[in-house]
Amino acid sequence: MTTTDTLMTAVREGKVSAVIELVTDMTTEERRAAVPELKALRTELRKELWSNRARQIRPALHAAGAACHSGAAAAAAWISGSEMAWAPAAPPVLLNLLAYRDRQWQADVAARLAGRPESAGVPFALMSGLVRLSGCEVPTTDSYVRGWLNSSTTNWQLSGPLLAERLGRDAHLVPLVNALFELDDIGWRLEWTYGQDDAQGWIPALAQLTEQGLLDRKTMIDGCVARLLRGGSTVDQRAFLALFKALSPTREEERERTGDWMALATDAAVAIAFHAQSVLTALALDGELTARQLAEMSRGVLFRPEKKLVRAQLVLLGKVLRASPSEASALLPAVAEGFGHPDTDLQERAVKLVERWAGRADQGARDEMLASAELLSGALRPRAAAALGVVPEALGAGTPEVYEETLPPVPLARRVDPAPETVEELAEEVGALLAARTEDVAVFERVLDGLVRHTYRDHQALVEALRPVVAGRWWYPEDGPRSSADNNFRARPYGVEVVLASLFEGVKPSTLHQALRKDGSTRSDCVHAKLERPWRARLYETAYRLRTEPLPFLLSTPTWASGLLEAGELVARLGEYRRLGAPVAEADFAQALRRVRHDVTADPDAAVGVAAAATALGTPEGDRLAALLTAPAPAAPAAEIVGTESRLLVRTGGVPELRSRELPPVFRPLGAPVDPTERGQQCYHWGFPAYPHWLAILPGERETVAARLLAVLSAGAVDDIPLEVGYLPLLAESPGPVGDALLLSVAYGAGARRAEERVAAVDALLVLAASGQLDTDRLGELLGRLMAMGAVKPVRVVECVRTAAATGACGTVWGLLRAALPALLAGPAAGTAAARGVGDLLAVAADCVERAGGRGELPHLAELAARRGGSRLLTQARRLHTLLTEEDASAATT
Repeated sequence: MTTTDTLMTAVREGKVSAVIELVTDMTTEERRAAVPELKALRTELRKELWSNRARQIRPALHAAGAACHSGAAAAAAWISGSEMAWAPAAPPVLLNLLAYRDRQWQADVAARLAGRPESAGVPFALMSGLVRLSGCEVPTTDSYVRGWLNSSTTNWQLSGPLLAERLGRDAHLVPLVNALFELDDIGWRLEWTYGQDDAQGWIPALAQLTEQGLLDRKTMIDGCVARLLRGGSTVDQRAFLALFKALSPTREEERERTGDWMALATDAAVAIAFHAQSVLTALALDGELTARQLAEMSRGVLFRPEKKLVRAQLVLLGKVLRASPSEASALLPAVAEGFGHPDTDLQERAVKLVERWAGRADQGARDEMLASAELLSGALRPRAAAALGVVPEALGAGTPEVYEETLPPVPLARRVDPAPETVEELAEEVGALLAARTEDVAVFERVLDGLVRHTYRDHQALVEALRPVVAGRWWYPEDGPRSSADNNFRARPYGVEVVLASLFEGVKPSTLHQALRKDGSTRSDCVHAKLERPWRARLYETAYRLRTEPLPFLLSTPTWASGLLEAGELVARLGEYRRLGAPVAEADFAQALRRVRHDVTADPDAAVGVAAAATALGTPEGDRLAALLTAPAPAAPAAEIVGTESRLLVRTGGVPELRSRELPPVFRPLGAPVDPTERGQQCYHWGFPAYPHWLAILPGERETVAARLLAVLSAGAVDDIPLEVGYLPLLAESPGPVGDALLLSVAYGAGARRAEERVAAVDALLVLAASGQLDTDRLGELLGRLMAMGAVKPVRVVECVRTAAATGACGTVWGLLRAALPALLAGPAAGTAAARGVGDLLAVAADCVERAGGRGELPHLAELAARRGGSRLLTQARRLHTLLTEEDASAATT
C-alpha cells in the first residue's frame, strides 16, 4: 500500500490524528501526489452535503488537503472552500500542520484567507495564528477586522479583564482600530455592551485606550468626523457619533473642525445634524463663529424640512442678533431662507425676526429678503412687506391668484392583450410573471390563457420552452414528483405556479381534484376565502384539465384589465367550443358569466342581438348567457353603516343572483350578506397575494368587494396591524358605484400604520377625485367621525392630505377637511389637549384655503381661535379662522 493509499484510508475513516502523523512524515512529493485523490473525494462528498459520513470525513479531508497543497493560492482556496465550512478541521490542527512552512508562504496564505469575504467563514483564530507564525504585517481587510472584533468580545469572560485592558495588550491594536473607520455596517457591533457593565463595550473601551495614549487622539477624532461626513446607515452614524462624544472633545478640537460641523448641520442625518448644530450654537454664542459662517450654516439648516432643526436655528439667530445687532445685514438674508419652509409657524418666526431687525439692515440685505418674501404664505406677505418698507402689492399680497385644481389623469380602460403567439414569447412572460412581486391582472390572465392554448396545441413544445424558466422552482420534479409539492398545492395554488407544476407533472391530478372539491365543499367565515376561492377554483380546475382533458382556451379571460368581459366575445368563444366539441369547464364558465358587462342592457338593440346570437348556439351555456343578458339589471344590495366601540363598518344585503344553484359552490358565498358583527369577520391575514384578482372576480361591483374587506382593513388603522392595502387604487380605478364602503376604505387607508400603505390611500383619493366620483363631504364626514372616535389617528391623516395637496389637489383637500374638522374641533374643551395632529390638519386646511380659496364659518373654529395661548393648535385655528372670515379670503378659482 502506497503512502497516498494509507493517507486516504485515514481520511475516509475520519481519523484526524492519524492524518496529522502521516502528513508530518510525508515528503513534499508524496504530499503533492495525494492531492488528486483528495480533490476526487471532495467532489464525491459534494453530493451528500448533510450525510453523517460526509460530516465524519470532512475534518480529516480538510486537514489533509491544507497540508498537501504546496502552493499558497491552492492551499488558501482549499482551506476556505465553502463545503469545508460544514465540518472543518479545528484551527489549532491546521496551524500545527502549516507551522513547518516558511514564513513567506505562511504570510501569503494569511493574506489570501484574510481577503476572503466574511461569509466564507474562515476562522479568525486561523488567520491570526498564521500572522503570528509568519510575523507579517496584520491584514486590515474587512474579514480580518470583523473577525478581530468578534474574537475580542466572544472570548471575554465575566471573571476576565476589562475589554480595554485586553485590547491594550494587542500588538496590532492601532492598525486594526484605524481600519474600523473604513468598514460599513459596523455600528451594531460597536454598540454592543457585555454583561451588566457598560464599560465592557467597544465605545467606552476605545475612549479609554485613547485617554491612556495607546490610540492617537487626533486620528480617532478625525476618523469619527470623517465617518459622519461619509454618511451611511443610521446605526453606523449613531455608533460613531457615540464614539466621538465618548472621546470628550475639547472646545478647541471642536473649533478646529468648524467646516465639518457646518457641512453636517446642512446635509447629515437628523441626529447628526442636531449634534453639529449644538456644537455650532455653542461656538456662535461664545463669539467663536463669524457672522459669515453663521449665515452660511443657517442657509443650509433653514432649507431642511425638519421643524425642530429649523426652529432651533431661528432661535440661535435671534440670540445672536440681540447680542450683535450690527450683524443684521449679514444674518437677515439667511433668516429669509425660512420664508420658504412649508410650515407656516416657522415662516412666522422668521418674519418676526425680520420685523424686529430689518431696520438695522442695509439696502442690499433688504433686496435679498424681498426676493425671498414671495415664498411666504399669503397672510404673512403683508407683514414682511411692511417690515421691509414696500407696499404689499410688491410681494403679490392682496392680489388674488387664479387657482386651478391639478388632478392626475383619469386612468383609461386597458384591454387585455391576446395570449402570446409563440411558446418562446410565452416563456418570457411566464418568467416575468414569476419574478413580479405583485401580479397585474391583465398580464396574469393573458399568460394563463396562453398556457392553456399552447398546451392544447403542442404540449411538448411548450414544456421545452418553459423548462429553463421553471427549472429549480420549489415544485420542479428533477428526480420525480415531490410529496412536499403536493402537500403545499393542496393548501393553496400559489397563483400560476399550480398550472406550471401540473404541466411538468410536479403535482398529481388527484391532488388538484381533491383541492378543487375541498374548496367547493368547505364553508369558511373568512372574508378573504369568500373572495379568493373562486380564483383558486379556476386555477385548480385549469391545472387539472391540462392533465386530463386540455381546454382549447379559457372562456373567462377578460376583455378589460378591470375583469369585464364583452358579451359578444363570450358568444364567439362558446361558438368555437361548440365547433371543436370541447366540454366547458364549470368554474371557468361561471367566472365568465360573472365578468360579462351588465351595461350591455343599456342598449336594448345590442342586448337583443347578442342574446339572440347566444341562443342560436343551441347549447346550455348559450341559453344561460342569453338569459343573463335579457334579465333586468340586478339591484345593488342595501347597505348601512354599523358603528362599534372602535370602528365604523358596513352591513350589506345579499345578492340573489350570486347564490343561484346554477353556480358552482365556490361562487355562492360571494352573494351572502356582509355582516361585520358576525364571528370570523375580524380575520387577520399576513399578506394577500391574490388581492389584485379580487376585483376582477366581481368586476363592476367594487362596493361589494370593499364591504367584504372593510373589517380587516380597519385593523390596520385601529389595531396598528400592518396590512396589505395596495388594492385601494384598484378600487378607485374599477368600474361601479361609489358608496360608504369604498369611502371608509380610503379613510382607514389614510390611517394605516406604514407610510407606504397611506400612499395607496392618497392614490385612491386622487383617482376618485379626477374621475368625478369623489363625494368629499361624505368622505370628510366619515373621516372626521373615525378620527373623533380614535379609530384613525389624525397625525397619520396629516401626511395623506399634505401629500394630496402638494400634488395640486388643494380644492379637494379643503373640501375633505371642511367636512372632517368639525367633529375634531367639537371634542377638546378649554384646558384639554386635542389629539396629536389636529393642529397640523388645521395648518394644511389653511394652506389649501390660501391657495384654492374659501370662506365662511367652520363649526367650533371661532371658539377655538378665541382662546388664549401660543400652541400650534391655537395658532393655526386663528390663522384658518382669519382666512375664512376676512373680506378678501376667497381667491379667484376656476
